[in-house]
Amino acid sequence: MNALLAQSCSTNVPLIVLRGVGKTYPGANGGFAALRDCNLSIGRGEFTAIVGQSGSGKSTLLNLLAGIDRPSEGEVQVDGTALHALPEHALSAWRGRAVGIVFQFFQLLPTLTVAENVMLPMDFCRRWPVRERRPRAIALLEQLGVADQADKLPGALSGGQQQRVAIARALANAPALLLADEPTGNLDSRSATLLLELFAQLVAGGQTLIMVTHDRSALSHATRTITLVDGRVAGTEVAANA
Repeated sequence: MNALLAQSCSTNVPLIVLRGVGKTYPGANGGFAALRDCNLSIGRGEFTAIVGQSGSGKSTLLNLLAGIDRPSEGEVQVDGTALHALPEHALSAWRGRAVGIVFQFFQLLPTLTVAENVMLPMDFCRRWPVRERRPRAIALLEQLGVADQADKLPGALSGGQQQRVAIARALANAPALLLADEPTGNLDSRSATLLLELFAQLVAGGQTLIMVTHDRSALSHATRTITLVDGRVAGTEVAANA
């Protein structure tokens, strides 16, 4: 994979460290503990799948890693940044630079072209000079096999093509961490397989990827699978070829 998509890095240095992380949401009966005493270390360049039943804490964990939510207790560190200690404005700026998120339903803006959707994170974060943003977007789309769709609106694309555009957008600011929330959930089986193969290529190029999924067939592409049960880490399985 081209360096536009992923930055090569050692897998020996943890990118993510969680220590004693808990997340409790207030409720009429005293609160709901979505995560409890969660301890994790995820290395650079890993493809980690997070699995578990609905309500097990998968989405909460992803939101904490994205800096969308904060832990009620414990420490969340990503690429040396202590997310739990950042003020809100700094957390928002960090999220734009350091994390790319791929959603199940793509979340592309329907009134912007494909290229404009990919350029949007660059416009927000101003990480790239204005003159470099469209060429970078086109280069990312080229690597993902959808450059010929650059000037179309998302509604003209297939589901698989839209998900590739969403990945290009997530990679626009060269994030250290790519998060995918049920990315195959809205795709047919062929498109889902192609997407997972693409993810594996990104990881081979050095990208760190964490994917929440209910799709058991997706696990064969991951280097590690973490199972959550009732908000706790119940098991970790490392792939034989990892």
